[in-house]
Amino acid sequence: MKKTVCELFAGVGGFRCGFNGIDTIEDAKKKEKWKTVWFSQWEPADKARQWAWGCYTNRFGYLKDLDGNDTTNIDIAAVDKSKIPDFNLLCGGFPCQDYSVASTLAASKGIEGKKGVLFWSILDTIQAKNPPFILLENVDRLLKSPASQRGRDFSIILACLRDEGYTVEWRVINAAEYGYQQRRRRTYIFAYKNETKYSEKIIKKVKYDKADPDNPIKKIILKEGFFAKTFPVESDEKLVKDTLPLDLVELSKKYKFWFENSGIMKDGVIFTMKTNPVFSGSQITLGDILETGAVDKSFFIPKERLYYTSPEVCNSDETKTPLSASAKKTWQYIKGGKKINRKAANGHEYLYSEGSMPMIDEYDKPARTILTSEGGFSRTTHIVRDKKTKKIRLLTPIELERIQGFPDDWTKECVFDGEKVEMTLSKRRFMMGNALVVDLIKQMEPELDRIFKSE
Repeated sequence: MKKTVCELFAGVGGFRCGFNGIDTIEDAKKKEKWKTVWFSQWEPADKARQWAWGCYTNRFGYLKDLDGNDTTNIDIAAVDKSKIPDFNLLCGGFPCQDYSVASTLAASKGIEGKKGVLFWSILDTIQAKNPPFILLENVDRLLKSPASQRGRDFSIILACLRDEGYTVEWRVINAAEYGYQQRRRRTYIFAYKNETKYSEKIIKKVKYDKADPDNPIKKIILKEGFFAKTFPVESDEKLVKDTLPLDLVELSKKYKFWFENSGIMKDGVIFTMKTNPVFSGSQITLGDILETGAVDKSFFIPKERLYYTSPEVCNSDETKTPLSASAKKTWQYIKGGKKINRKAANGHEYLYSEGSMPMIDEYDKPARTILTSEGGFSRTTHIVRDKKTKKIRLLTPIELERIQGFPDDWTKECVFDGEKVEMTLSKRRFMMGNALVVDLIKQMEPELDRIFKSE
């Protein structure tokens, strides 16, 4: 089977980098092992310039549809999916939104909203192109949403894929638990047509066990399935199963289910169990990826912005004496524990509190999850001790790229109308907060390669 790919919601090319083992910018110019025939990247918030698309095309060039038009940078919902060139692997990352199909378009923010349509565009693409294999990435809370009807959204996705003739495996993977440099948990979904040789092979390899009828499914989850082969796990937990309702509206209105971090859906039957990662290799840490040379002075934090009192203090209590405005502008305050008297809009008074977190991210652990707000004055922003000067600073764009597994300076430049333009610092940070961990896709690629060679 030809290794042809369609990358939806492509960002700056995380899947493409992973499939093709791209470690440096020069690698992107080499012949690819996996041929991307079309991609889509459109960000409705970027009205002036499409920065992610400009970065992607700068590294990989342009692609056209079957009519010879470049439709890679328009709203995916407006794309005629039948005009996408044929491919055998659909991939993409999409936000966790409200996927309810019970509401009308006018009433459902999830469907009507700017990004809520994204899974439906995935489904439209699947129905138009019928790819044998699908690999998707989403936030880990997808399995739990919405809070009012736990598991409904993921159940809708599974039911849609069931109706299109797919078997679906899923796994929540924390990159750091397999030795990588970021504590980032994401849900990965691997789906394959029931008539593929891979599907037949999986079923044949898991023999029925009369004493333990669930044993074949356990073997897929723990030993023989796609994720079991790429990210080993173990478990002594019980396998839980249920059957998805046939009617999507009924499912949307009433169905709820507790999905564990690993599982498989076959012919509408859900099998899920909690698993634990198995990894014995070395751990990459934040210290391993920090720049060792001179860093521009703009990244360093002035002393007056670090602490408002003794560095040992990690909690503030404003229930009796409020802190000054300048004290609240320090990293010590924003990352410290707090107690504050507050009043709700209805006049109800309450005590707001939150715990402290380490102010400085030390070298000996993987980075925390990179968010799109990275670099802002926020509890979630990383601040580190510079390797050369030992002074405290923010992460550089290169360090953010390394944390996500991209080549150094991958996001430095974009192309617009044939002209190279430097991406702004805030956009470079945003791109990495939106990206996936490329290393995980690199680890999946050899098994995908074996699957495709056997088709």
